[in-house]
Amino acid sequence: MKKSTAAFILIMALLAVLPASCKRAGQDKEKIYRKSSILLDTLVTITVVADSPKQANDAIDAAFAEIAKLQKLISFWDPKSEISELGRESGIRPVKVSPETLDLIKDAVYVSKKTGGAFDCTLGPVIKAWNIPYSKKIPSKAVLDAARKLVGYQNIKIDEANSTVFFTKKGMSCDTGGIAKGWAADYAVRVLKAHGIKAGIVADAGDMRVFGKKPDGHGWMVGIQNPRPTGKNGQTIAKIELVNAAISTSGDYERYFIINGVRYSHIIDPRTDYPAHGFESLTMITPRGVWSDGFSKIFVLGPQKGMPLVTALGFNAVAVDSRGKIYYTPGLKGRLIFK
Repeated sequence: MKKSTAAFILIMALLAVLPASCKRAGQDKEKIYRKSSILLDTLVTITVVADSPKQANDAIDAAFAEIAKLQKLISFWDPKSEISELGRESGIRPVKVSPETLDLIKDAVYVSKKTGGAFDCTLGPVIKAWNIPYSKKIPSKAVLDAARKLVGYQNIKIDEANSTVFFTKKGMSCDTGGIAKGWAADYAVRVLKAHGIKAGIVADAGDMRVFGKKPDGHGWMVGIQNPRPTGKNGQTIAKIELVNAAISTSGDYERYFIINGVRYSHIIDPRTDYPAHGFESLTMITPRGVWSDGFSKIFVLGPQKGMPLVTALGFNAVAVDSRGKIYYTPGLKGRLIFK
């Protein structure tokens, strides 16, 4: 599955030396362990607090196996996946899918509705027409108009009773890249907890799900990347301590091209079929990874519409606009540590 959100690396403080000793009385066996694997077309890193290397390895390997299983179901690029089958059968018939795929599609439609279409998993044809950053030219109006005819989350029909999904327009598809990484992190956390892990992090590219606390009793300190870094001290704009939360960032700073001084990023605004402008980055903080990932596409709405919507949804966000001005929701007052 190719990535459709910015490849933003959230910086995890105090993870440089692993394992780390526990400082809480009565739990001096707990240490922090970390492993990485290439999954979902990116580097997935799982960090856990565990009593032993064996407990950590068993839990992390089981979580990696879960993500690998999910990848086979929902990869847009795997012709054998259920998502690919939905595309092949679009306009023809409903397709019976696994509970996991049904769950993902339901969440995709939910986020699409709540954002007024700012996120739309059926936008794949338009994204392909731009093909950023591999193509560095603006597609013609005719090409975009043809792609637009295949877009519209309203044309996804879900039958929960029969576990079927139907794309009603022939040629429709669902590129899950804009929501699947956060969704997969949620599933991985469930597996870790089932293996007795009470605290940890699942991080894949620009999406991170944290739960529990470190052995020292503190939450996990996460850095928010500066979309226009200058010098070695300008890599982050702020950091925040998180417990039982998900955080995801959409930004215009990794996949883009510039023509006549205008930056065209890979984040496409479904309302215009053009790359979004207004924000340089938007970092969303929610209880679930699938929400932080999907709702980070509020990026396309810009400051005036985007930040009020985040607040109305009951979530939190930190954003940087095209002039470098930093915005954050009221719920983050006193929680952000600025440089």
